Amino acid sequence: MTDNFHNNASSLREQYIEYGFLGELCREMWRRNLSMDVLRSHTDRSGYDILLEANGTERHVQLKSSFDGAKTSRQKVNVRLSERPSGCIVWIRFDPHNLRLTEYLWFGGEPGKPLPALGDTIGKHSKGDQHGYKAHRADIRVLNKGQFEAISSMSELANRLFLTKTT
Repeated sequence: MTDNFHNNASSLREQYIEYGFLGELCREMWRRNLSMDVLRSHTDRSGYDILLEANGTERHVQLKSSFDGAKTSRQKVNVRLSERPSGCIVWIRFDPHNLRLTEYLWFGGEPGKPLPALGDTIGKHSKGDQHGYKAHRADIRVLNKGQFEAISSMSELANRLFLTKTT
């Protein structure tokens, strides 16, 4: 599979990554004997891609993805996600050859808690205007990879999404 194919079919690839993610999460919830509702946002204008509900918790989730070996070191996030109950970001890493999900990166709080502060780094448009100027996007913040926490398994991610930590 060429890098060119990944670039030309990136929207399709992202849909397939989302389907794979939801399939794995649904299987994990099934193993736990917990039902989960999945609602999809038609647009991510409100800052989230999917709304998950299980175990009495609603999670507004922004999904991000990049393939293993990609140089991606940051993600742009819509500030409206912080207005949503239990908002969070799941950054999915995957094998570019077979789309197998390999790692999850997490940015979020406990169920029922707001999204941690997104910081002050304002995002810019990815394409410049006719003069090459890339305007700021007031509703977008940039998070560095170091602000995310590596999650080793779908089981651990399901815990983050729906179980309150005990002290």
